[in-house]
Amino acid sequence: MTGHTIYRSSSYAPVNIAVIKYWGKRDPTLNLPTNSSLSVTLSQSDLRTHTTATCSASYTSDSLLLNGKDQDISTARTQACLRELRTLRRKLESESPHPLPELSSLPLKIVSENNFPTAAGLASSAAGFAALVRAIADLYGLPASPTELSRIARQGSGSACRSLFGGYVAWNKGEKDDGSDSVAYEVAPASHWPDMRALILVASAEKKDVSSTSGMQTTVKTSSLFPARAEQVVPKRMKEMEKAIQGKDFETFGNITMAESNSFHATCLDTSPPIFYMNDTSRAAIRIVESLNQAAGKVVAAYTFDAGPNAVIYYLAENEAEVAGTFKCILGKKEGWEGQRGKAVTAKKELNGGAKVAAETLMGGISRVILTAVGDGPMRSEEHLV
Repeated sequence: MTGHTIYRSSSYAPVNIAVIKYWGKRDPTLNLPTNSSLSVTLSQSDLRTHTTATCSASYTSDSLLLNGKDQDISTARTQACLRELRTLRRKLESESPHPLPELSSLPLKIVSENNFPTAAGLASSAAGFAALVRAIADLYGLPASPTELSRIARQGSGSACRSLFGGYVAWNKGEKDDGSDSVAYEVAPASHWPDMRALILVASAEKKDVSSTSGMQTTVKTSSLFPARAEQVVPKRMKEMEKAIQGKDFETFGNITMAESNSFHATCLDTSPPIFYMNDTSRAAIRIVESLNQAAGKVVAAYTFDAGPNAVIYYLAENEAEVAGTFKCILGKKEGWEGQRGKAVTAKKELNGGAKVAAETLMGGISRVILTAVGDGPMRSEEHLV
């Protein structure tokens, strides 16, 4: 029966890791940020959300399943995304010269799976909402561009707007009250600077004590460092970082990435009560990166930390032996080196003095590593979860 037809579409969406951090909202309801941000989209062969969106008259209500567990689909953020997407589909149906199935009125069943720990500082909500929005947009046959869809995904999770693109992506904070100009755009595709690599040191797969949403609003209210960061520091760094990416200037890219991470966590510490996302293991990773750069006489590795203790270390393919090789020397027995990329890395035989001091702390605090690289944006899939 036509009434029981199940319409479906599936999409993969990537994780992105910011090098210019988004922290603070000027409008919590619309997820409008206090500052612009910039990120690197990571390869979906290593980190991704896979989402299948279906709709049918046979369903009784909307539902969402993540990693096999029912989720509350009635949250304001999820409903904002669904409402916007249904509105666009309804417009398509009403304006089409040919009759279209009224998918906008049918209940949705959404099933998602991550191939990485959820809510562990690995931008799971960003990939999740990007995949949800992309899959439903494809299901509805929407002609919307990634930038247009980024406005919708932003309402689910701020950083999700950047996961609608591949490569190097910026999110303009916008000025308008309705958020219509707070959208993501591509700074450069992955093919522009394909040599960018990332080594993720997973210090914890546990859910963090203070969520990003809660933490950033407390920072906005109480940190004396925050206004200068949002109004002066970040705008200057955004321009410098875009220029560094266009020029493939890793020295500048690395210096800004590390300074920006430090600035972000300084505002967290300046929050009342203070927010501690990093731990001793995180600081050990920083000491090893600093020792690598000191030994090389230039920036060959750059650390960054989101709202969690996991270290993300950027480096270029030409320096993989030095950077990844040093970490493999310390963490070679941890899970994550068994893939093709990990096997190709040769562990360094000796550590320099600075790395030796931090190695023991790092070894005790890291549970696994993920080797990845800059990657492309969302991809349609014929592999359906429903």
